[in-house]
Amino acid sequence: MKAPSNGFLATSGEGEQKRINSELWHACAGPLVSLPQLEVLWCTSLKATVAASMQKETDFIPNYPNLPSKLICMLHNVTLHADTETDEVYAQMTLQPVNKYEKEAILASDMGLKQSRQPSEFFCKTLTASDTSTHGGFSVPRRAAEKIFPPLKLYWIGFFNATTCPGLMAKDLHDSAWTFRHIYRGQPKRHLLTTGWSVFVSTKRLFAGDSVLFIRDEKSQLLLGIRRANRQQPALSSSVMSSDSMHIGILAAAAHAAANNSPFTIFFNPRASPSEFVVPLAKYNKAMYTQVSLGMRFRMMFETEESGVRRYMGTITGISDMDTVRWKNSQWRNLQVGWDESTAGERPSRVSIWEIEPVVTPFYICPPPFFRPKFPKQPGMPDDESDIENAFKRAMPWLGDDFGMKSASKLYFPWFKFGAVDEHATK
Repeated sequence: MKAPSNGFLATSGEGEQKRINSELWHACAGPLVSLPQLEVLWCTSLKATVAASMQKETDFIPNYPNLPSKLICMLHNVTLHADTETDEVYAQMTLQPVNKYEKEAILASDMGLKQSRQPSEFFCKTLTASDTSTHGGFSVPRRAAEKIFPPLKLYWIGFFNATTCPGLMAKDLHDSAWTFRHIYRGQPKRHLLTTGWSVFVSTKRLFAGDSVLFIRDEKSQLLLGIRRANRQQPALSSSVMSSDSMHIGILAAAAHAAANNSPFTIFFNPRASPSEFVVPLAKYNKAMYTQVSLGMRFRMMFETEESGVRRYMGTITGISDMDTVRWKNSQWRNLQVGWDESTAGERPSRVSIWEIEPVVTPFYICPPPFFRPKFPKQPGMPDDESDIENAFKRAMPWLGDDFGMKSASKLYFPWFKFGAVDEHATK
């Protein structure tokens, strides 16, 4: 079965399929993707997500008055899949809305948030033009090759020697085995995958900008996956129209399920969906305890090249529903934000409260400017600067009446300064 092109759709059950390796699936999905476990979910703003995924105005989306802007659902099942043509990963979820009595009990319970397990040993590389050449090979970073690949052996090849592994085998998401020749040679020396690599590139239809990743799973077997670069979709076609029809179908299915408390099925494509719309209830509740306001600073995690992550800083500039009529109070992408860095054009202008980490500025009690602290007066101590000068003259009468206090301080105590300490002298 083909994966949904833009994130999700409603469908009936399907035949039995081969089990996908969970670690490889999560590695291909990305470091920020965390699938919910078998627990209660807050399914929010399906209508908004449909509009964003289809890149349509909301006027083109049918309105279902009986479909609330958010649903509390039980997650009955999650299965992992990969498209047989593109290797895009997606997940199938079976959800069932809860009735009002179950909802009250669920909201009163304390449900912890579980995280999906990401592979610990893997590397990801964005392909260059040289990597995708039919006459070239795949250049592997040295540290990654030494950590992930099996040890190399020294062989004599003609009049020179080279370190090589004639049969490096890795399995993809469909459990198909790919064999490459791994060598370490050249000036300067580098790790290369040669024989077998061009076949893999042409079969998977890889281009510069796509990413390839290798992982070692918990059983120490070598696995291979790919991530497609985000490219402009082709002109409107019948397949796109069909996809739009299937996307709109989820609204009808969800509305029927909400009215009858019946199960419904969605497909979630983590690389194509514009934002998380099926949220663990514990994560949602935690976010709801966070008070946000205009001008509040926050951090948000984003994926970077080579499967890295980075926090970007921003400021909340507005708080409003995306559509006050169709999905009022959904909290899905209801925060308007501005980003600090010049890459703001690549960041969304709207985010959800459960996606951000508010930055709370510490509150310090500081004295106002030009504030001079007052200390309790000690018995026998002079009141002001003139009394201090008179006391100084009485102690040293040879200075004379016309000899000021400040002159005396400079003569006998060059480091002493009234009102403040000379910083340069005390260093």
